Amino acid sequence: MEEKTDKEIPHDTALIESLSLRKGHVRHRRLSWYHAPSFLLLWLALFYAIVIPLYYRLPDRVTVARESLSPGEFVAERAQRQLYTYDRIGPKVTGSYANEVTTVAFLVNETEKIRAEMRSDLYELEVDVQSPTGGYVFNDMVNMYQGIHNVIVKLSAKSSQSESYLLLNSHFDSKPGSPGSGDDGTMVAVMLEVLRQMAISSTSFEHPIVFLFNGAEENPLQGSHGFITQHKWAANCKAFINLEVGGSGGRDLLFQSGPNSPWLMKYYRQHAKHPFANAMAEEIFQSGVLPSDSDFRIFRDFGNIPGLDIAQIENGYVYHTVFDIFEAVPGRSIQNTGNNVLALVRAFSNASELYEVEGDDGHAVFFDFLGLFFVYYTETTGIVLNCLIGVISLVLVGCSLWRMSRQSEEASLPQISIWFLSILGLHVVGFLLSIGLPLLMAVIFDAGDRSLTYFTSTWLLFGLYVCPAIIGLVLPLTLYYTLKPNDKLSHPYHLQLSLHAHLVVQALLVLILTAMGLRSQYLCLISMIFYGGALLINLVSTLHDRGYYWALIVMCLQVLPFSYFCYVFYMFLVIFVPVLGRNGANINPDLIIGLLCGICVFFALGYAAQLINMFRWPKLILLGLGVVTFIFCMIAVSEVGFPYRPKTNVMRANCLHTRRIIYEYDGSVSLSDSGYYFNYQDRRSFDPLQDSDLDLTGLEPVANKCDDYVMCGIPCFYYSWCKWRQWDGWLPRESEVIIPGDLTLEYLGKTVLESGTTARFQFELSGPPHMNVFIQPVGSAKVEDWSFVRKMLDEPEEFQPPYQIFHSYGTDNSSLKFFIDMAKPDGNFDEPTVEIAAVGHWVSNEYNRDQEAKEFVAAFPNYVHVMEWPSLFKRYLF
Repeated sequence: MEEKTDKEIPHDTALIESLSLRKGHVRHRRLSWYHAPSFLLLWLALFYAIVIPLYYRLPDRVTVARESLSPGEFVAERAQRQLYTYDRIGPKVTGSYANEVTTVAFLVNETEKIRAEMRSDLYELEVDVQSPTGGYVFNDMVNMYQGIHNVIVKLSAKSSQSESYLLLNSHFDSKPGSPGSGDDGTMVAVMLEVLRQMAISSTSFEHPIVFLFNGAEENPLQGSHGFITQHKWAANCKAFINLEVGGSGGRDLLFQSGPNSPWLMKYYRQHAKHPFANAMAEEIFQSGVLPSDSDFRIFRDFGNIPGLDIAQIENGYVYHTVFDIFEAVPGRSIQNTGNNVLALVRAFSNASELYEVEGDDGHAVFFDFLGLFFVYYTETTGIVLNCLIGVISLVLVGCSLWRMSRQSEEASLPQISIWFLSILGLHVVGFLLSIGLPLLMAVIFDAGDRSLTYFTSTWLLFGLYVCPAIIGLVLPLTLYYTLKPNDKLSHPYHLQLSLHAHLVVQALLVLILTAMGLRSQYLCLISMIFYGGALLINLVSTLHDRGYYWALIVMCLQVLPFSYFCYVFYMFLVIFVPVLGRNGANINPDLIIGLLCGICVFFALGYAAQLINMFRWPKLILLGLGVVTFIFCMIAVSEVGFPYRPKTNVMRANCLHTRRIIYEYDGSVSLSDSGYYFNYQDRRSFDPLQDSDLDLTGLEPVANKCDDYVMCGIPCFYYSWCKWRQWDGWLPRESEVIIPGDLTLEYLGKTVLESGTTARFQFELSGPPHMNVFIQPVGSAKVEDWSFVRKMLDEPEEFQPPYQIFHSYGTDNSSLKFFIDMAKPDGNFDEPTVEIAAVGHWVSNEYNRDQEAKEFVAAFPNYVHVMEWPSLFKRYLF
């Protein structure tokens, strides 16, 4: 036998390796483990290099001095001057002199200044101060108003014959104790400057514009209801733009649109200078998760007109607090909003669609991409896109599996398909863990009374929730690759299968969400398009079969979707973290944050995170992330994790210094006491105050009295307070609370109606500008009719007693007369039939507080914002 020479051996070996490479036998070495930290830090660097700068990008402010260089542009400095004057008025509670007289006069005066500058040859300007009275059912209460004030301005072109108006709305009232410079003074100032720019423009417009400055939005939503249901111009309004603020500053988010008017989105895409919008935000807001509402609902439900709901969302920590002041509102934010609103008003006031506004086929899917451009399409288009991209994705995965079988000598297509199904199942487990582990962290911290640790130190979210989500997403497949190695298929192919599994999960998810009618499925669509594109490039270029080279294409094409998903979920965290400081004590807020972080990781790192298995010792890498989580947990339970800070990140407390008088059926008084009623605003209730100088001795749950008196015997204010009243607290006070006014519920008599089983009870109520009436039938009795809006009685499945009637007034303090028809099967009305509580709230700072109450409120720590006022609770049996 002839021996081979030394030169022949390498030649044959190279041939064998070449054949092995072609058949997929080469065992590709994983990357060294110490490269993994750099890989993970790369994505963190992208977040700070791309997402944060684009998210906080704002235009430069246009000043009055440079106005001549920017003709026709919104001038933020002038709006700031108006906002400063508005701010110095102070809190503007409905019913207060500051709101009903001073602020109304301010708005009329500013409008007259604009009239003086107006092109009177081109335009006409009309001003009307409306004082409506009305009522409607708002959530779980009858919401009644009397003599409130709206300042309404109509600007129209003399050449126009159009009877279709554009409505622009903001509100000038504020929460108790808050000047309201952010909510909603910023938008009041924006509207004034938009009005001015439209009135001095040499370019006319087609449709008249109605500027509604409503004076009772915080009450809630009474001013807009009074306008849209009663004003002479309301019927002509064919579309609207509602302007709100959920904090102080930042970019203005379009978070609601329509209904059924995609043309609005077309105009927004064409004309908004700085697009910032999200259909997912609309779905979340309309789900009721956020403890807020806006005038959008009133115009939509009572006016039946389509519109846009736009709000600034930054710095929600000062929202509805004493710190919502002029100095907290950045001028560049006003410029950003002004640019957008002015451009939209110019576009809508010339829109042909206003002549005949007709409903279209459903809502629109809309979003901005990193603030660079705006995308929208109809729901029908979305369904087609979802199905098309979903099918293409599955086809590409099938092509990849077939390609693997062709390149692998020992693995057939059926075998690879079975392995892929195993990996797909494990990836579903990973998806569930990526949501489940952050939720578990939320449960653990809440169980240890450590919720909201991220409220001020938001960077803690990375270690507390993001790292566990990454671990959960990757862990099942890491264990699979480690504990059950497969030599028949190369590791790069196995790794590709894990990414394919993520694609298939998203394809299934997009079909499910589409079937549910959720427009948030567009997130899956974006992710599928970019990974599908990377897979297609790898298949065409053969990088698919060349070790780990395909990962370079995947990583490059993941930069944009990663940035976008981080951008979207960062926005939600900016909104939700401050909101959870006022979301009540009954819900664990960390669950919401954990869910958001888990979903963010699923979308932003769903593909990239699986590349951790490209490195050696991936379990060690995941262990490192676990160590990071442990370190952050230790930091979170230290002083760093204390949620509150003075002035910037305050704890909220609603405190009503209350006098209670309980009258029995015979008119005798069975209880007359005083105390402080606390409506807890966040999960921690008053636990953080136990070690403070505030004396809370005797604090007890309101729930202790819920079986004794209607509404637990407490003066809960809005429907949201009353709905969760059993979570609130009561602190008895020895001395009597001094009430700065009178509250009278006069019993006018009882009349048994012809049926013999129904009696009419008549009353007259008078008192402060904010009052409640609580109604609870006794025994077998039920409310058959009343003089209020009947909706609550007509829908007994949805509305159950005790019923809440909320009544407020502006300057018309005339008494409220009402009747209640009570029905009893036995017709015996000579015994207790109905329990009624009359409640008076002296909300405005214009009313005096007694000295003891002032001292008690002053004893709260400096990191607490206290919204307080005197209240009187009177319970009767009739």
